[in-house]
Amino acid sequence: MADFPPDKNRLRQDLIAQRQAISPPLRAEWDLAIGKHLSRLLAAQPARAMGVFWPMRSEPDLRALFEEWVTAGVQLALPVVIDPDLPLKFLAWAPGDALAKDAMGVWVPANADREVAPDLLLVPCVGYNQECFRLGYGGGFYDRTLATAPRPRAIGVAYACARADFAVEAHDIALDGVITEAGIEN
Repeated sequence: MADFPPDKNRLRQDLIAQRQAISPPLRAEWDLAIGKHLSRLLAAQPARAMGVFWPMRSEPDLRALFEEWVTAGVQLALPVVIDPDLPLKFLAWAPGDALAKDAMGVWVPANADREVAPDLLLVPCVGYNQECFRLGYGGGFYDRTLATAPRPRAIGVAYACARADFAVEAHDIALDGVITEAGIEN
């Protein structure tokens, strides 16, 4: 009998529950490890403009690095949903700038109106597979964003326990790699 991958919605729920069950001290330790791996990657492959994310639902928290990146001259930008069927728009943002929650409950720049075209996107993953395909929350926003040209380099950010087997659909777009507390997979 064939071993079929689990349903994506069920897998998504299971992975989010698993991530939320990780103790805050262990998550903080893993976030530091992810930050170190990411710093090495950026030293080898610098970015001028970087799309980052504000963590939600126990996603890896990289906010401690934002000030360091801005000081190093990197323009940060946060994703904004303009329309459910369009790619994400990235608005300039820096630590200390005001944030507001959008209609989906995601923190976005409150007063920013300057769009940025990041050359690197840090993409939060609910899950990922060995081919670096991402399982997100199901809206398809990052897949639509990565389908545009020119395509920015896209690095998934997840905890290693989020690696899972799942079917890839025609609209799914592979990431260039995934950074976890264990290192970089690509």
